[in-house]
Amino acid sequence: MKSVIIASTSTIHGSGYLEYLLEELKLHFKNADEILFIPYARPGGISHDDYTKTASKAFNSIGKSVKGIHEFKNPKDAIANAQGIFVGGGNTFVLVSQLYKNDVLASIKNAINNGTPYLGTSAGSNICGLTMNTTNDMPIVYPPSFKTLGLVPFSINPHYLDPITGSTHMGETRETRIKEFHAYNTQPVIGLREGSWIDVKDDTLTLKGTLEARIFEHDKVPYEIATNSDLGFLK
Repeated sequence: MKSVIIASTSTIHGSGYLEYLLEELKLHFKNADEILFIPYARPGGISHDDYTKTASKAFNSIGKSVKGIHEFKNPKDAIANAQGIFVGGGNTFVLVSQLYKNDVLASIKNAINNGTPYLGTSAGSNICGLTMNTTNDMPIVYPPSFKTLGLVPFSINPHYLDPITGSTHMGETRETRIKEFHAYNTQPVIGLREGSWIDVKDDTLTLKGTLEARIFEHDKVPYEIATNSDLGFLK
């Protein structure tokens, strides 16, 4: 069974790293003793080792160990043999560039399709969509392609933010950016607010968390969808 958690963020306000998801992760990774962590996004320029230590601390609290993919000589073998996979957040351009550089994008998708449970947060959730084109990140490196895992039939905008009433900010809102995307692309986009995630079980897609998500479809007015809603209609 394909089992995926696509989470908007790793950390919500007032909570530790992955803390808000830990009960969910106990079930998601129930058959995994060790999680393969992919730290390629490297937020803030921290080392792969230090980033892996952060992930390890969270998973240790639920009885799981973590090993970074950079610790293996052959990353493809590491993915093929993984009991569970976690791709953390950071810069999506850096992440996708490294996934292509190491030629592991297809390996990750194959592992997921063969039943290896996957968790993605932020950049790691962005790559679950059809492309990474709806990322919020600066293009600090240039990946060979914007095509990603395509685990769901839409694109994802993690950390989705609503316009702030009364704000004097004159720049584009997140909604404006997504509408710009739809000027050249037709696939749906889900604005995933922090603290929310998409639960994928085979072909069943469900919005989870405490907040609604904002749905953007080509040539349609954006609308809200409630938590625990089935997202299958976007197929």
